[in-house]
Amino acid sequence: MASFDLTTPKGRRHAYLDYLWKDHAYLRVGFQNAHWVGDNLIRTNQPWPFQLKWWRDHFGVKTIINLRGGGYPTSFYLLEKDACAKLGLALEDFAVSSREAPTKEQVLGAIDLFNRVQYPAVMHCKSGADRAGIMSVLYAHLHLGLPLREAVKELSFRTLHVKAGKTGVLDYTFERYFAEGEPKGLSFVEWVQTPDYDPVKLKAEFQAGMIGSFLTETLLKRE
Repeated sequence: MASFDLTTPKGRRHAYLDYLWKDHAYLRVGFQNAHWVGDNLIRTNQPWPFQLKWWRDHFGVKTIINLRGGGYPTSFYLLEKDACAKLGLALEDFAVSSREAPTKEQVLGAIDLFNRVQYPAVMHCKSGADRAGIMSVLYAHLHLGLPLREAVKELSFRTLHVKAGKTGVLDYTFERYFAEGEPKGLSFVEWVQTPDYDPVKLKAEFQAGMIGSFLTETLLKRE
């Protein structure tokens, strides 16, 4: 934490250099992988502080939803927290995984999150593809009321999500619901609260493709 002391020029410079290279932020200077989900939520990759200001000034964004987890002395988190405080933006930390089926607690927590934050909001993970994807599915379905079969389109290669890799377990979660929960007349929320829903078992059952795994794990180095 001391090495990223943002109260000193040296510490802030160190944080930006770490952010630039170790977090691959140089790839996101001009590419945000940004897409609107409804009228009040933007999904995107990890934003730079200057991009947070742009979203606030141009669209009146009030809340930033960080899906990478919070409270860690990482450069990305410290810079984001510092920028939000200076810009008057609320920062919500809601950690989800890109390679595991969501837990019941995460699904129910997402409902609460989307109901209580101030909008417009920006929601991001690192690449804006996988964690932002599944949370956008939940937002579109559970908050906006879109049919789940339409909402799952938020998990697509259009936003650089790779279904064939290990991140495809997110798609597999909804495929199992359509095969098991929907025929029983259960909503997705009802299904994840039944004993039949087992995130650990879903992950074990899912088989990632070799090429897809190469893309997500080796080439793209997805978080």
